[in-house]
Amino acid sequence: MSAPVLSVIADSPLQEAVQLMSEHHISGLPVVDGSGALVGELSEQDLMVRESGFQPGPYVMLLDAVIYLRNPLNWDKEVHQVLGSTVGEVMGQHPHSCSAELPLPAAAGLLHERSTQRLFVLDGERHPVGVLTRGDVVRALAAAG
Repeated sequence: MSAPVLSVIADSPLQEAVQLMSEHHISGLPVVDGSGALVGELSEQDLMVRESGFQPGPYVMLLDAVIYLRNPLNWDKEVHQVLGSTVGEVMGQHPHSCSAELPLPAAAGLLHERSTQRLFVLDGERHPVGVLTRGDVVRALAAAG
């Protein structure tokens, strides 16, 4: 686990968060509220969606009407991600986390099951106290062997 944890708030300018990720060579940041509790995650994947632009998806033309084959009501999040200028507009709303008491094999299982690169390790008040990555698990296995 890496500690201490760098974090941002939802109102942080996106460019500042990107700069922080670049300077510290990290692929994701926890997003915390005013009390320091985890509320989201800004990841490289979120930034890739932003940079790749908005794609309305497949459609068909019928009698001069455009019929989208994907529900346009679900586009709101994608539009915010593409046009967003704050962390809150781009971040993922469901960060992957675990408690500090979770044993390493169980945490490794969560990383695998959720197909994620990192787990934010939280204390009892949901404040990030560390970040556990796949690389941390591999290093622990190497040290034990």
